Amino acid sequence: MKIDTVIDELNRLYTTACENLRIALTEFAENGTIPDRAARAKGLFCYPELVVKYYSESAVPQISRSFGKFSDFGTYTTTITQPAVFETYLREQLEPILRDYDVELEVRPSKQEIPYPYVWEASQGEGLDMSLAADIARWFPTPQLVSIGDEIADGDFFDVDDTKPLALFDAPRTDFSLQRLKHYTGTPFEHFQSYVLFTNYHRYIDAFAEWAVERLKEDDKYESLSAAGGVEVFADTENAMKKIQNAPWRRFQMPAYHLRRKDGQGITMVNIGVGPSNAKTITDHLAVLRPQCWIMVGHCGGLRHSQRIGDYALAHAYLRDDHVLDDMLPPDIPVPPIAEVQVALQQATVDVTGESGEGLKKRLRTGTVVTTDDRNWELRYTASAKRINLSRAIAIDMESATIAANGYRLRVPYGTLLVVSDKPLHGEIKLPGAANAFYARAIGEHIQIGIRTLERMADEGAESLHSRKLRSFDEPPFR
Repeated sequence: MKIDTVIDELNRLYTTACENLRIALTEFAENGTIPDRAARAKGLFCYPELVVKYYSESAVPQISRSFGKFSDFGTYTTTITQPAVFETYLREQLEPILRDYDVELEVRPSKQEIPYPYVWEASQGEGLDMSLAADIARWFPTPQLVSIGDEIADGDFFDVDDTKPLALFDAPRTDFSLQRLKHYTGTPFEHFQSYVLFTNYHRYIDAFAEWAVERLKEDDKYESLSAAGGVEVFADTENAMKKIQNAPWRRFQMPAYHLRRKDGQGITMVNIGVGPSNAKTITDHLAVLRPQCWIMVGHCGGLRHSQRIGDYALAHAYLRDDHVLDDMLPPDIPVPPIAEVQVALQQATVDVTGESGEGLKKRLRTGTVVTTDDRNWELRYTASAKRINLSRAIAIDMESATIAANGYRLRVPYGTLLVVSDKPLHGEIKLPGAANAFYARAIGEHIQIGIRTLERMADEGAESLHSRKLRSFDEPPFR
């Protein structure tokens, strides 16, 4: 079976199942018609399943790339949702497999039903009697937490019915996160791009949006800017910034903005707010889209006397005092830097600041970043000073280690470039006048470094980003 045939069949089965579910919901709401159990058992509402069978009399070849490879023979399966959205990803995974292995591909209906809320249309709920709404969950498939988890990503998976997992996330897990992304960010999940910037200040979003609106006019590889609150602007949109700023973005906990490319390799920026819980939430859900890279650009407290406010901290290690991922990725597991991201961040800093050599060293320091879950850690300085000292940390924040650790855990390349906004250990705190001057000066440059980094990596291609550091000895073939 060729890739085009696989994609077409996945789309056909998925579209048919969704339409069956919508029709059944309408008939139930209007006439009380209960879906036929026998038809459901045969796959009336089921996700499509992709099966890859790999068996050979020859030894498994030793291929060094990080994905699109096998370490053992077997039958590998995963359920697929939104195949049109994931077409590029699916092609990226299947092409090297078909090139280097003698495999058999099959697409068939799975045994996993699509939960009805994932195809529910707003018009279907208008005027719906609440008692009827309660009955829907009795007769239609609903999200079941027992089938939504990260066991595969966390390495807890095992062979089920003599099959192995083909991908980290199956369809129910993916659909669960796609809905959460819409809820938290105020944008369609279809608009998310492959290169992601996270920040913890909305001023960065304003700077990004202003730059993106101008970039649309200059570069036709970008087609639009999609903003939180359901606004999308194009190169010829009048008063584009006013429309973006007037959108109801404040309704959303983590507003997102997408500078869209036709191939999906553009830039998404998300204001995740403050704290490791938010950082884990957004990365848990964004990971199902399999982005090429995510980077944190935010503010930090500088921990060294030699640092100045406005200097940069490039994280090459993390002291994880955020605790939010401890059960899934224990703190004693190292989170290594991704060399390609580190190099791209440093080179982008050179390009944007114009500094190099000793001049760059005065402004950019590489070292350990402490991420804490206690915003008032300063009040417990005597308890934390020794630990910070032993770690040789250069900066402290509340998100970066969480983002890096979840990137490591969920196999998404990551990086961190922070800017020093205060020096709490040395009495240099944010004062109102000085803070405003700092923001005006630093944000524009900092965001440009992040943008330049992602554009550089997108132009060079994503192949080198996907380091084998992120893969274990027993991995699903898809990244």
